[in-house]
Amino acid sequence: MKKQNLIIALFFGMVASISAQNKTYHKSNAGIKGGYNLAAVNYDGQGETGQRHGFHVGVYGEEFISPNFSIQPELMYSQQGYEIKDSNGTFTQKLNYINLPVMLKAYPSKNFFLEAGPQIGLAISHKEEYNGFISSSQEYDPNNFDWGLNFGGGFKTDSGISLGVRYHLGLGDLYDSGQAHNRVWQFSVGFDL
Repeated sequence: MKKQNLIIALFFGMVASISAQNKTYHKSNAGIKGGYNLAAVNYDGQGETGQRHGFHVGVYGEEFISPNFSIQPELMYSQQGYEIKDSNGTFTQKLNYINLPVMLKAYPSKNFFLEAGPQIGLAISHKEEYNGFISSSQEYDPNNFDWGLNFGGGFKTDSGISLGVRYHLGLGDLYDSGQAHNRVWQFSVGFDL
C-alpha cells in the first residue's frame, strides 16, 4: 500500500511542477488505439499470478482544458485474466472486458505526457482452460464489474501518433471470496483521426 501511495504522490508532484511557460496549444481530438496486454491477478496481497497475454483495442476522445492538461475518456475492449502453472500443467482464466477509463493527461513538454485516472469495467465473457494433468470440477464465476486506477505516460507526435504504456491497478474484487484484483500492463499505439 505504501508503494501505491508513493506512486500516486510522485505522479501528482510531477504534474504540479509543470511549467506554465509552455505556450504550445494542443488541439482537441479523437482517435483509435490498440496494443498488447500483460494481465495478472494479485491474490490477498500475497503476490501476483502468472500473466495472460492479450490485446486491447478501442476509441478515445481528448479534450484540452488548458494548454498542458486534457481529459481523455476511452471505450476499450481488453483481454485480461491470469495463468497459474505448476508441475501438473497450466490453468488459465480468460476474462474479456469492456472498459471505460477517464484519464487526466498532463503534458510537461510538447510531445511527452503523463496520465492518471479511474476506470470501470464490465466483464463480457470468461472461460477457464486446463492444459496438462490438471483436472478440476470447480467452476470459477468472476464478478462482472471491475474498477480501479490507471497510471501511465508516453509520447505523442505532432501528426497525432502516440505511443504509451499504462498500468491498471484493479481495486474491485474479482471473486466473491478472497481478495483478488486485476493487474494489467498495456502497451499502446494510438492514431488521431
